[in-house]
Amino acid sequence: MSWTTDDIGDLSGTRALVTGGTGGLGFHTALELARHGADVIITARSDAKATDTVQRLHRELPDGSFEVLALDLADLSDVQRSAETALERYDRLDLLINNAGIMLTPKSETTDGFELQMGTNHLGHFAFTARLWPLLRSSSARVVALGSIAHTAVNGIDLDVLTKQGSSRRFHRWQAYGASKLANILFMRELDHRVKTSGAPVVSVAAHPGYSSTNLTKTGPAVRGFSLPGAAMHQVSKIVGQSAAHGAWPTLMAATDPSLTGGEYVGPSGFQQLRGRPRLVGMTAAARNDDLARAVWEASEAATGLPFDAA
Repeated sequence: MSWTTDDIGDLSGTRALVTGGTGGLGFHTALELARHGADVIITARSDAKATDTVQRLHRELPDGSFEVLALDLADLSDVQRSAETALERYDRLDLLINNAGIMLTPKSETTDGFELQMGTNHLGHFAFTARLWPLLRSSSARVVALGSIAHTAVNGIDLDVLTKQGSSRRFHRWQAYGASKLANILFMRELDHRVKTSGAPVVSVAAHPGYSSTNLTKTGPAVRGFSLPGAAMHQVSKIVGQSAAHGAWPTLMAATDPSLTGGEYVGPSGFQQLRGRPRLVGMTAAARNDDLARAVWEASEAATGLPFDAA
């Protein structure tokens, strides 16, 4: 029998944090978790957008519990500030969904000088998770990473991209995005390995949304202004892709299915994992490479200046 949102149990008393909850997958993930009783925190870079999102969420679910935490994943000092605020504000955090991301941006850098997609999608979440670790561990939390079909477009990661000098290879938007999504999956797997080795009571899993119609395809390519390829891709995704609400299903299954014990990857069950009900799916050989996972972890510690002892 295929998974549906009816399989989500009662989440009353559960506190969930969804990065990038102001639209698309994050919005629908936050809404469905709250619909099942969770107290939900969403992160946002813009106060105005956060206020508008909470109003939209309450229109959908008037009795839902929603809070906002300011967070800019492309600025490691802001990641630190945001995590410190969370540690002061909350006594537990049962679920961390590292959902936020950018896609197919032109060659750009984060505030700290890292390639923008890798710096935002991976390093920002690595640092945020590391700084929240005491709360996550004491709460016996579940951490969900958001992967992508795009991780299949690359067969490895040039570790120089995790340094400020960056990779010497020619920049390609798709490869850069694919590498950042591969890093997300490798981070999930290495975190799973480390918590199981140490006995830490945390579950680390990942999911991908298939081909979903969200604003990522429009806003990412237009980071430096209007992008005709981005606009065209966005229109195609609205026709071909599944809705953002359906795209959130794999994340919701990864976040709530009690049978998942760590290291699993959830995606759509349809043709080429583009759409459909969620199920366990496979990863590429690069995503299963234990040596690469360990190397990316260590390079991420060096990049962020954060020793991450997941014990």
